[in-house]
Amino acid sequence: MKFLLGLMWLLHWLPLPVLGRFGNAIGSLLFIAMPARRKIALTNLRLCMPELSEAERRDIAHRHFQAYSRSVWERSILWWASEARLKRLMQLDPDGVIPVATMTDKPTILLCPHFVCLDVAGASIAMEASASSMYVTQKNAAFDQVLRAGRARFKPVKLFTRQDGIKPILRALRDRLPYFMLPDMDFGEKDAEFVPFFGVEAATLTATARIAATTGAQVMPVIATFLPNYQGWRVKFYPVWDNYPGDDMVAATRRMNQFIEERVREAPAEYFWTHKRFKTRPNGEPSLYQK
Repeated sequence: MKFLLGLMWLLHWLPLPVLGRFGNAIGSLLFIAMPARRKIALTNLRLCMPELSEAERRDIAHRHFQAYSRSVWERSILWWASEARLKRLMQLDPDGVIPVATMTDKPTILLCPHFVCLDVAGASIAMEASASSMYVTQKNAAFDQVLRAGRARFKPVKLFTRQDGIKPILRALRDRLPYFMLPDMDFGEKDAEFVPFFGVEAATLTATARIAATTGAQVMPVIATFLPNYQGWRVKFYPVWDNYPGDDMVAATRRMNQFIEERVREAPAEYFWTHKRFKTRPNGEPSLYQK
């Protein structure tokens, strides 16, 4: 792992078009070399986009492997490049600035679905404001140290684990520390409801709605995607959701999934298709990921 981290440090000096093409090439190799993950991605795409042909879905899956690989290698820029270089590579929408005042004037949940460039969204915020987020401790100590340092290199960042529970998150929000939330993975039935995602019932955490209801936090989505022609990344801050979550936590969770669906259709190759999003099934239904 130390060799790989050293290689990433060396590669971060490359121009982004060179590094991006290198990442795409590695992704194409991984698409061939990782049949199990390829099968998961294709299964997800068949479930979510049945209107496409198998060739079209396979093309999206291939481009997803490229995008994911590219995002990993480009993470070296986030970790080690100068702040000036990062800002040159980021296009901030809608008006070219981070809405720091909006996200710190009251408790704010920054809703960031699993697009491959999600670390870019985090870095764009970290250059301007402290924040907090959930964090999964990495098995390799060296990688864990670099990852944590990279995410907190500009402003202090509080990182919580699932074992910490909900209290530190609530405390951070009440202290006006924006909470960077990744809401769209299958963690089982606990604290989740089955709501549609692309028309398929998916175990979806209700935490976004419940935390917003408990703290009075506003929800501001933020999504990062690739700019065309290896020019950098686009980070888009969406308007704060009106009347969220309301009184119905399930309806609020359904609304969240609908928003994510709309964004996925805008950049389908950049969504995290290799995760078993429909792993947990209601009422003892058989697995959708047959071996």
